[in-house]
Amino acid sequence: MPAELHLSRSDSRGPAPEAPVAELSLATARWCARRGWPVHPLAAGLKIPVANCSDCRDNPHPHTDCPCIPAGRWCHGFHSATLDQERIQQWWGSNPKFGIGVSCGRAGLVVIDIDAHPVQPPTRDRILPGIPIADHIDLTGLANGFHTLAVLAALRGRPSPAEDESTLRVRTPSGGLHVWYRVGDGRRWQSSVGSGAGRALAWQVDVRAHGSYIIAPGTATRQGVYTPVGSVREPAALPLWLAQELERTGHLPAANIPAPRPVPPRARQAVLAAGGGREQHTLAAVLAPVEACGQVPEGAGFSDTLNRASYTLGGLVAAGRLLREEAEQALTQTAAAARPGQERRIEQIIRSGLTAGLNRPLHDNGRRQ
Repeated sequence: MPAELHLSRSDSRGPAPEAPVAELSLATARWCARRGWPVHPLAAGLKIPVANCSDCRDNPHPHTDCPCIPAGRWCHGFHSATLDQERIQQWWGSNPKFGIGVSCGRAGLVVIDIDAHPVQPPTRDRILPGIPIADHIDLTGLANGFHTLAVLAALRGRPSPAEDESTLRVRTPSGGLHVWYRVGDGRRWQSSVGSGAGRALAWQVDVRAHGSYIIAPGTATRQGVYTPVGSVREPAALPLWLAQELERTGHLPAANIPAPRPVPPRARQAVLAAGGGREQHTLAAVLAPVEACGQVPEGAGFSDTLNRASYTLGGLVAAGRLLREEAEQALTQTAAAARPGQERRIEQIIRSGLTAGLNRPLHDNGRRQ
């Protein structure tokens, strides 16, 4: 682990600052696991999980049905995260250049991910989701997530989490900041990464929780090292005011939204009566990319994938090859299993895609009218 991490004096098992570079990733992974944070490997120099094995890539399937994870392999990203020290030794001992990801949900963590990307700010209604900003308020100089989070905190009469010296904070190579908090009440806070602006805490401020992972402090990428800020190395409890903001912005699923689960076979079979064997194959092929998005927390192009599937099934409905209500059910069940807790967004994408597809019937010859 890099010397900058400076493990607390009470952690006598922590690696010495002068540890050889080849041992740093293994030491960091062990350090995280001792804190109850399940870890999984990231591709060398990158921020993404190590690729699945060839069988998992060629035959997409839910992580719950995969034999690789019980066998001690790292397929399916954060779903394979472990606290097992022997497995950690096997993974990073043989691959010292791997980075370290922490499964936020299983670790009981909520991480506020503040970005500082040099892009043009959005319209006022997207600065703070759900909070209108009047035209007379001067936003000159507002340029990144540090600013928007500070505005939100000021509105609530609280200091910005970016300045919270009581908890673990990690500077990212791009100039952003990860602010780590622990969940003490067992609530399943949901990640906003990959869900679009509608569920972000603020512009350029995302949330990493269930359904996502965070890069461990001390991890080195091609862009630089994820470096702890200050002296605190443990996450503090999630502040009440911040929990209220997360609930307001949709990061807590409703009580009737189930936990992540594999896609049930009936999600596909429900619409098959309208088409016979050939339509079974078509429907399975259309839904497979949506289902595959559930294997990764982000970067899968979920919105575009679901939109394309909805458009295609809309064309089949228009051609009389499927019933609309059955297509909607299959799309909704498959998408909800891939992105639990995002039902409102899923409904909007499906409605839009189906509506567009209904205007272009897709007939047996594969052509649209």
